[in-house]
Amino acid sequence: MLAQSSIFWGKWTALFAGVSDPRNPNLIFYPLVSLLFTGTLLFVCRLGSRRGVKDKLRDNGPSQVKFAAWFGVEHIPHGDTLNYGYQRLKVEEVQEVVCRSVETLIRKKVLYRFRLLGVYFLVAIDGTGVLTFRERHCPQCLTKKMHNGDTIYYHPVLEAKLVTSNGFAFSIMTEFIENSDLSADKQDCELKAFYRLAKRLKKRFPHLPICLLLDGLYAGGPTFQLCADYDWKYFIVLCEDDLPNLHRSFAVAIAQLPNQCKQVERHEVNTQQRTEHIKQEYCWAEDLLYMDSQDRTHRLGLIECQESRTDTQGQSKAIHYKWITNFSLTTYNVDRLANQGARLRWKIENEGFNIQKNSELNLEHPYSQDPIARKVFYLLLQLACIIFQLMLHGSLLQQAFPDRLRTAKNLAFRLLEAWRNLILSPEEMLALSGGSYQIRFDTS
Repeated sequence: MLAQSSIFWGKWTALFAGVSDPRNPNLIFYPLVSLLFTGTLLFVCRLGSRRGVKDKLRDNGPSQVKFAAWFGVEHIPHGDTLNYGYQRLKVEEVQEVVCRSVETLIRKKVLYRFRLLGVYFLVAIDGTGVLTFRERHCPQCLTKKMHNGDTIYYHPVLEAKLVTSNGFAFSIMTEFIENSDLSADKQDCELKAFYRLAKRLKKRFPHLPICLLLDGLYAGGPTFQLCADYDWKYFIVLCEDDLPNLHRSFAVAIAQLPNQCKQVERHEVNTQQRTEHIKQEYCWAEDLLYMDSQDRTHRLGLIECQESRTDTQGQSKAIHYKWITNFSLTTYNVDRLANQGARLRWKIENEGFNIQKNSELNLEHPYSQDPIARKVFYLLLQLACIIFQLMLHGSLLQQAFPDRLRTAKNLAFRLLEAWRNLILSPEEMLALSGGSYQIRFDTS
């Protein structure tokens, strides 16, 4: 963790340099960088809650020596101290830490080999629930009426994650979905949040060549126009019930374009480590006309894929996909665009939300009841996931553990035990953050 973060972003003071400290300097015991580092360490080591800081990091000799060497204080702050310290921070400044972390990886060309067609960075956007309550948590809560008559109060977020074929899913920007305007007739929602997020994303990364990966919720004229205005590419899942006129136009076009079909066969190792034989049949059409509700005409491309998979046990399954896109489609690129682009949308679910929810990261745990501190904890979780993924796929880990650690949980455990038990002098700790390392990443 120490080498991984320093080689990309420098020392922790540099990483968090843009976050201003609103506290009275005469009453400060813990530097702000030490509070932000501890919150990040909480998630990197997967402690599961603020209480984990007290139970596993505080009152531990080697741990306190390391902390003192870096931050000049004898004790690691209590979890409640983190909560109090985060309550007055500016959320946008902590968000900028996450944005700048990914931007640094891009500028240092760490992610260049994972670009689509050697040009486009894949950014998947999707929403997910974070907190759910039976009683109103705060004025910004969204509400939902259940079938049994009960009302639940919840806080979702919309995430933009930069995803890659080897398994990276880095949060590049977050939009919190909440009722900020309490006088509004309608609640905030994922679509409204998408337009806000897209505007922020374009402003923050104006020249980044982006290809959006979206689900069927975003299939419509506003999204098509937005991507045209921002010069973004996109793949949008087209469900059978969405845009019926576009389905009909595609069926007519395909009947007249018999040469725009392609068959592909390949092998792939699935999540059960079984090799699957995959057959894919592609059909595609371009320049399909679609008129939206504002009478704007859009020229769209559409890819259809019929896929069958057979594993070594003889079990088979058939899958059908359709994607809307603004890429130019040819016989030479259609399968590459689908397999190395459109198909990676699911990584925001798997490498992103599922891992963060169904592990000791505890994304759905209320790390704070305060609305500001809650968001700061959420963003530090995203930063910790970036650091953790870089370690998990990096060559330094492979050198240290040639036989692999098998699971991310084992890596988190090893990191925690090293922090708690590895005895280093202050000079050795300072040398770690200033060392020179070469790191390569697994591309499988």
